[in-house]
Amino acid sequence: MPSTEATSRLTVAALMHLTGERQADRAAGLGLNQTQISRKQAGTASWSLTDVDKLSACYGIPVGLTSWPASTAPPTAVHLPRARPSSPSPREGPSTHGL
Repeated sequence: MPSTEATSRLTVAALMHLTGERQADRAAGLGLNQTQISRKQAGTASWSLTDVDKLSACYGIPVGLTSWPASTAPPTAVHLPRARPSSPSPREGPSTHGL
């Protein structure tokens, strides 16, 4: 199983391919330069958590999908499960939202 870092590189490459972006395009969107993107994609520099947050915002996808295994499905094809309603904690009491 590839590391999270390797999976992130593959996912970013897939997203860039799907969107037709070049490294310089992605660098501008992240406030980096093309050389920094090249190093991150080559594995000689790491994607930071801040980078992952920015990638998520740039592509409009949840943070967890920026390291989605590119070999299983591109993030654009992923359908997230609906959130389950949660029970209120004893301190919160019953929800009055929507009443």
